[in-house]
Amino acid sequence: MKFVAAAKLRRAQENALAARPYAKQLTRVLQSALLRIENPQHPLLERREEKSVLALVVSGDKGLCGAFNTNVLRRTLEFRSDRASLTLHYLPIGKRGRDALRKRKFEIVDEYVGVLSKADRRLAQEVAAKVVEMYSAGKVDAVYAIFNEFRSVLVQRMIVQQILPIAPDAAASEPAGGSPVDYLYEQPGEELLGKLLPRYVETQVIRAIFESVAAENAARMTAMDSATNNAKELIEKLTLHMNKVRQAAITKEIIEVVSGAASTA
Repeated sequence: MKFVAAAKLRRAQENALAARPYAKQLTRVLQSALLRIENPQHPLLERREEKSVLALVVSGDKGLCGAFNTNVLRRTLEFRSDRASLTLHYLPIGKRGRDALRKRKFEIVDEYVGVLSKADRRLAQEVAAKVVEMYSAGKVDAVYAIFNEFRSVLVQRMIVQQILPIAPDAAASEPAGGSPVDYLYEQPGEELLGKLLPRYVETQVIRAIFESVAAENAARMTAMDSATNNAKELIEKLTLHMNKVRQAAITKEIIEVVSGAASTA
């Protein structure tokens, strides 16, 4: 299982690392557009008081990966505790998270199970469409993603990232210590935002999924390596104990034979 996880990790790590610069640059382009469009208008930019919140909980479909799924559930419960006065909805991606949320009778609006082994952009588009529909219709006032971010084979970091509403950040779109870059946009501002904003949500969703898949395989590889080492250590201890017991039994038999021979003599 360690070797299988290691083989899957290579592909998952490539996807996660490749998604980061694309998400970063798309965010910069979007923030630059928002900065230069006077009075931008779009349903995904509307900011409302948080009364109803949707949480995307990205876990694994399988176990045997150490504390990976447990950490996701623990962070989800903390998220719920911090927003106890709000109405919370959940969209789990992964069987383990779905089962844990269902067991606690949390409100699940949709679920995606058994899809992480073949996660691709189509999955992200489907999830993003659901998120955009709920936010645009006013069913939720904010959307967050809870997932493990891949840092290294030994380190995964829990992330709670706000996906919606999208807040323009002018500072992030400008080069440090420089003047604003003068972009030329062919489309009108409304048309540009209509394409960029849904793509931004889709990109954030696929990044969260790719990061979680890479972190899960890294956690499973580490857990299986530890399990193998522990099993080897246990086998060595049991073998030593068995040899001691066998030696004691042989010694006892020899003593009995010698004692019997001495008594007959």
